Amino acid sequence: MDTNIICPKFEKAMSLLGQRWTGLVIYQLLSGPQRFCTIESSIGISGRVLSERLKDLENQGIVKRQVYPETPVRIEYSLTEKGAALKPLMDKIQEWSQEWVTIDS
Repeated sequence: MDTNIICPKFEKAMSLLGQRWTGLVIYQLLSGPQRFCTIESSIGISGRVLSERLKDLENQGIVKRQVYPETPVRIEYSLTEKGAALKPLMDKIQEWSQEWVTIDS
């Protein structure tokens, strides 16, 4: 097996997770179900971009959208089992960032 060839599944995963804001949306949802406005204000993303990211993640089976038939309608987003499986990866990125990433003032 040629180790210089990138696996198509790995390439697709990196493309998905490498989209701007996607990692932060997933990281935010690791703490549990949240409403759109909570995610939006927590990570400072525009509503339009957040909507796109959530739809992409929902289509990939990473995020679940739950609509509650209340007045007014309440919608919450949470990670699916597939999305929650990213927790160890996010934890490692968090550890790595604490050791290696510097923030310029």
